[in-house]
Amino acid sequence: MVVSRTIAIVTMPGTIALDYSIAANVLGDQAGYRVLVCGEPAASAGVQIVPSHDLAAIAEADTVVVPGFEDPHIPPPDHYLDAIARSFDRGATTIGICTGTFALAASGITNRRQVTAHWQYTAQLQELYPDTKVLENVLFVEDGHLLTSAGAGAGIDLCLHLIRSDFGVDAELAAGKSFVAAPARPGAHPQYVDALTPPRSDLAETRYWAMENLSLPITVDQLARRSAMARRTFIRRFREETGMAPMRWLTLQRVLLARRLLEKSDWSIDRIADQSGMGTGANFRALFRKETGSSPSEYRRLHRS
Repeated sequence: MVVSRTIAIVTMPGTIALDYSIAANVLGDQAGYRVLVCGEPAASAGVQIVPSHDLAAIAEADTVVVPGFEDPHIPPPDHYLDAIARSFDRGATTIGICTGTFALAASGITNRRQVTAHWQYTAQLQELYPDTKVLENVLFVEDGHLLTSAGAGAGIDLCLHLIRSDFGVDAELAAGKSFVAAPARPGAHPQYVDALTPPRSDLAETRYWAMENLSLPITVDQLARRSAMARRTFIRRFREETGMAPMRWLTLQRVLLARRLLEKSDWSIDRIADQSGMGTGANFRALFRKETGSSPSEYRRLHRS
């Protein structure tokens, strides 16, 4: 694959080595990305990060990634904040991983926008930057070309989400397989749950059946009956196992199938709408745009193999 996008990973004083390594490895292994490590040498937990480029190089990046850093209540140096703000203003996709969101907020680009961070820091983030709308207990948030994630695991989800957005579902699945990671969990998936994770996945068979029958009109009552559970019990158990409501999960599966069909087939929009269970072509177009930010035809043009 020809390199089509340049990624700049910004190393600030106190950059957290784990957050940096997630971005560097997941994105650095993706064909189609040229990854630059920009900034000044940073040390964290005995690990020395040596940039390949100075900070000025982020001006040529399509995507700027800011990993988490220590002591996020202390803003990074002004020259970092200015470089981040300039890149965002010129339209670069800008990503904050974990406490990296604090640097984005300090640069001024998160005002009146939705962001997230590790659950341990969301209250502090909201207090320091009251003009920013901080969402709690979600994995990642996408607000236009501003993307922010929770801690390290969510950083992997966000990197896989970026690969899917740039290169399609198959590229995301291949990247996940390379790192023995599941496909990116939806951003709205909770960072944590109050109840312990169920010891087994009792509803796996029901979910598998639904994925094999997405063209059918599937209801919550139907899924509950297949699981031999009362409706309310089923909904509660489904949330425990997946982190989301049954119909929300089903919608995401339909959109994922539609993405694959747009990438791999010559099928018409109406046929894909029917096969993925989204009804008419008009309904499919509206739902697909809501979930992905682009029309089916635009998505096909960008990601067609």
